[in-house]
Amino acid sequence: MGQKIHPTGYRIGNIEPWSSRWHGGKRNFAKFLLQDKKVREHIMKEYGSAGIPRIEIERTADAVNAVIYTARPGVLVGRKGIRIDQLKAELQAICGITVHLTIHEVKRPEMSANLVAENIADQLRRRMGFRRAVKKAIQTTIQAGAQGIKVQISGRLGGAEMARVLSEREGRVPLSTLQANVEYGFSEALTTYGKIGVKVWIYKGDIDRGKQIDYRALSAQGGRFERSAGGGRGPRRGGRGRGGSQGGGGRQ
Repeated sequence: MGQKIHPTGYRIGNIEPWSSRWHGGKRNFAKFLLQDKKVREHIMKEYGSAGIPRIEIERTADAVNAVIYTARPGVLVGRKGIRIDQLKAELQAICGITVHLTIHEVKRPEMSANLVAENIADQLRRRMGFRRAVKKAIQTTIQAGAQGIKVQISGRLGGAEMARVLSEREGRVPLSTLQANVEYGFSEALTTYGKIGVKVWIYKGDIDRGKQIDYRALSAQGGRFERSAGGGRGPRRGGRGRGGSQGGGGRQ
């Protein structure tokens, strides 16, 4: 099962909190779910350059609170808050009610799996060597304090005739351990040879039983997790994962 299930969905309710928090009942559930999808798609399409790894949505009876995590808050807010006012008006048009925005800065983007995947994809679009881009991302993340990282890219790598999968790993990435805080990120690079998919798993340590990840406190302290006592084997350096191994192998 470790090869089939989404790392985030596998841990929801255990250590991973829900990214949408509201109760709609049978009458409004479908409508609220569709609105959440449209809100996230609009923010990522129009303001994705601000480096947004996570969007949380909370609802009350008469308002929607969107919590946006961004690595470049200045790009999202704009000069004198012009862009944030524009975003607020656009989201109110989608939801039809009052929208409140909360911005949290991601102080260490190299510890965010989504931002690492986007960085690799951006380098592939600029025609950087795929091996160099992957190794550089792994080195930067390990130096930032991660206990393990795995990167998998698939597609026509280097313009090859046949698509293939490249997987690189350093440290530990325990995908089957529920208490392990493994963050998963995905991005795509549209190159002249076609799309190249980028998947990233980052292991930040173990979470104590009965506790969940607090992303707001995490963004304030820079993305580090202290590993709990009795955490098993130490990190394995310099290892290389096999193509199509844990966490969704195969071609994109």
